[in-house]
Amino acid sequence: MDIVEVILSDHHEQRRRFALLDEMHKCGPSDLDAVWKQLRILLEVHAKAEEELFYPALLELGTGAGGKDSAGDETLDAIHDHNEIRDAVADVSQHPAGTTEWWAGMTKLNEVNGDHMAEEEREGLTDFRQHASLELRHRLGLSFAIFESQHAAGIQARDVDPEEYVQEHE
Repeated sequence: MDIVEVILSDHHEQRRRFALLDEMHKCGPSDLDAVWKQLRILLEVHAKAEEELFYPALLELGTGAGGKDSAGDETLDAIHDHNEIRDAVADVSQHPAGTTEWWAGMTKLNEVNGDHMAEEEREGLTDFRQHASLELRHRLGLSFAIFESQHAAGIQARDVDPEEYVQEHE
């Protein structure tokens, strides 16, 4: 179990869920709600697991990748992205499934989440792969998978101040 692989697997599952929703435009609200609930939980728990486990280790070991000057810059951007994702999740959740507003919110959520995943894969995950030992990657991968299992029913999503986060974990 490698934390990089666990995160990449989650990213794949997030993309798969958005693709599934793209094919569900003619489905009823209860079907949309079922898929949406799982996607919402996956997004919220994944972000929190990264903030609890991945980014502190990245801040300790990383030096910057993918055009970022430092692990701090990567993490600031990532936490900011998580807040945008949380805000987009909250927006989708305000509308009944299947309405025009719900689909518009889902499109925005897919966009901000897709941008975040691409940046993270190019920056933070690359930086971490280059600097973390396989032993650490394995240990964090197990912890990440356990965290997700412990929170399979969801969590209370809360925005995080990116600058405070980096200062606290550097």
